[in-house]
Amino acid sequence: MKLKQCITLILFSFSLTMYSQNEIPSKIWQLETAVLGLEEQYREKAKVYGYDADGNFIVLREGTNQYVCLADDPKNDHFQVAAYHKDLDEFMARGRELKAQGKNFKEIFDIREEEVKNSTLNLPYHSTLIVLKGDINEETKRIENQKVRYVVYIPFATPETTGLPDKPLTAGHPWIMNPGTHRAHIMITPTYPETEKTE
Repeated sequence: MKLKQCITLILFSFSLTMYSQNEIPSKIWQLETAVLGLEEQYREKAKVYGYDADGNFIVLREGTNQYVCLADDPKNDHFQVAAYHKDLDEFMARGRELKAQGKNFKEIFDIREEEVKNSTLNLPYHSTLIVLKGDINEETKRIENQKVRYVVYIPFATPETTGLPDKPLTAGHPWIMNPGTHRAHIMITPTYPETEKTE
């Protein structure tokens, strides 16, 4: 009985220290949560980007399958991770590079638009991005109320070339966003039942 209590205490203490100095989550926690948008069979071998103890954006783990995952940014006040096909990594890395240079959203959009058009930046057709949001349980550090949305990139596509509407017909239906641009993509945001809130 004492052994079980000791193990429970150790696990509880570990969960409370998941966040290291400067509120940067531990590498283990980042690896475990960054892959939540993927099916379990793909999680272990996905490449994962995250943050070191000083908050620097780094590769936490190299991957061997088709997925790249992004751990939650500790600077944000909400939990969000992402996973995308490895062929999108160049495009995503370019966006992070431009953001680090101080470029705003429109500047990043315009620069990548031109680079994709002149073929100096690769943006594969029909590669997928998965974004997962949720709430961190402050006691267990588990992610609750998980919700995902899917983005399928179809550069320069339009409603006329795809048959997709340019806005969702109703909640949860796919539609094309940024039509006619390099960032044209099919947006799919599933609906979820409302979770009960305790008083």
